[in-house]
Amino acid sequence: MSENAQLEMYDEVSDVLDKLRPFLQRDGGDVELVDVEDGIVKLKLVGACGSCPSSTITLKAGIERALFEEVEGVNEVIQVF
Repeated sequence: MSENAQLEMYDEVSDVLDKLRPFLQRDGGDVELVDVEDGIVKLKLVGACGSCPSSTITLKAGIERALFEEVEGVNEVIQVF
């Protein structure tokens, strides 16, 4: 994947996260985009989301699903600490 395509995907992922952010913030959490590389999105859940027992469900069922639907080329979403 070209560097230009990587940057475009990063921007698209960032836009989707901005749409999801109010829902996370309502519960006292947030998400930070760490990196996008070769279709792998690396996210850090912070605030209440960082220590929530449901954070894996939030990441996989919520954030990952939204990214798969809205950003072409996303293959996986992983949580980094």
